[in-house]
Amino acid sequence: MFDALSDRLRTTLGALTGHGRVSADDVDAAMREVRLALLEADVNFKVVKDFVGRVRERATGAEILESLTAGQQVVKIVNEELVALLSAGDRTFRLTGNPAVVVLVGLQGSGKTTSAAKLARHLHRQGRRPLLVAADPYRPAAADQLETLGKSLDVPVFRAPVGTDVLGIARGGLDAARKLVCDTVILDTAGRLTVDEPLMKELADLAAAVKASETLLVVDAMTGQEAVNVAQAFHAAVPVTGLILTKIDGDARGGAALSISAVTGLPVKFLGTGEKTDALELFHPDRLAGRILGMGDVMTLVERAQEHYDAKQAAKMAEKLQKNSFTLEDMLEQMEQVRKMGPMGQIMEMIPGMGGMAKQAQESVDRGDLKRVEAIIRSMTPAERHDPNILNGGRRRRIAQGSGTRLQDVNQLVKQFGELQKMMKQMTGGRLGRRLPGMFG
Repeated sequence: MFDALSDRLRTTLGALTGHGRVSADDVDAAMREVRLALLEADVNFKVVKDFVGRVRERATGAEILESLTAGQQVVKIVNEELVALLSAGDRTFRLTGNPAVVVLVGLQGSGKTTSAAKLARHLHRQGRRPLLVAADPYRPAAADQLETLGKSLDVPVFRAPVGTDVLGIARGGLDAARKLVCDTVILDTAGRLTVDEPLMKELADLAAAVKASETLLVVDAMTGQEAVNVAQAFHAAVPVTGLILTKIDGDARGGAALSISAVTGLPVKFLGTGEKTDALELFHPDRLAGRILGMGDVMTLVERAQEHYDAKQAAKMAEKLQKNSFTLEDMLEQMEQVRKMGPMGQIMEMIPGMGGMAKQAQESVDRGDLKRVEAIIRSMTPAERHDPNILNGGRRRRIAQGSGTRLQDVNQLVKQFGELQKMMKQMTGGRLGRRLPGMFG
């Protein structure tokens, strides 16, 4: 979502850091580019005006312009102001009461039902016992979807008999939670195609009746400034405590995500980064700002790795690297592990300095490059994966035919793997090799 904005900002700010002293004219020129980049990303024009004004005021101070690292300090100021822009409101996620009640509200199509399942998975991993409640009496398909998602997560779902009103469903859900000893109830409420008064009254009455500890508005980030208008309308009528921004992985402009909190005062508490139930992140303004400016997001990358990587596997891989016994079988295993962490483009964005390569990496995945490599390795025998040196012409032709690829693709993979082994041998032969066990530990 932030690719175009990130590219513009990195180019503009990179020009400032490319030389020593920076003049007031240099800062003004850079701020014009920043302003255009933000407006083209569909950020609210008032937010852009205030943001650029604050950065310009701080960046044109005498102590900045006279510094030999003025460009780097301007980048630092932009980062700090971007974090401040994203940090509006109290982002604390509170779960009070027994059971604690979380109400999800929003328009139809914003992703409420999927977000309810994602939130249930998140809380389950935190050690809580959530219950999903299908609180939409008007659309049976929503309850069916919630039941399917709950079953896949092994999370109980409460569904009231047909004809039960919203308050009756909520009370039934609370009773079911007490019987099942669940400490958190997540209500997936009804939506509408547009904001209307009956919906607002129904949701306000529901939140008051169940004494919700959190009422989260689910907003589709791909709808641009319309998402800001929706958030303002809900905030005026319903006691909303925070936002879940969905479809952040989409290719629409990211202006809503950058300006929604500044305009409404509502904090963003979660980001939906994909369709799968594990694609929900706690919102950290500093991490998102780092991704946008190409500084990476190491903390989120580490958290994803910890979630998907096995400690014993990591230790085993460290030992193989140290002994230079890394095989194509290990390479296949690592590819599978990385795939679990999310789209390749997202992973690249989290590595400092690699944000500019994220788009190319995702395009490579979309073209099927990794799938082609995987197909080639899976078409090999165990002996061939362990020792590619035995791959003669006949074996390579068989592998190409079995994987549906060309002989050139097989040859290229074998060559690249040989270069990778040489590089690993050089790395593990020096000081890095002696430090590997501690690093992986």
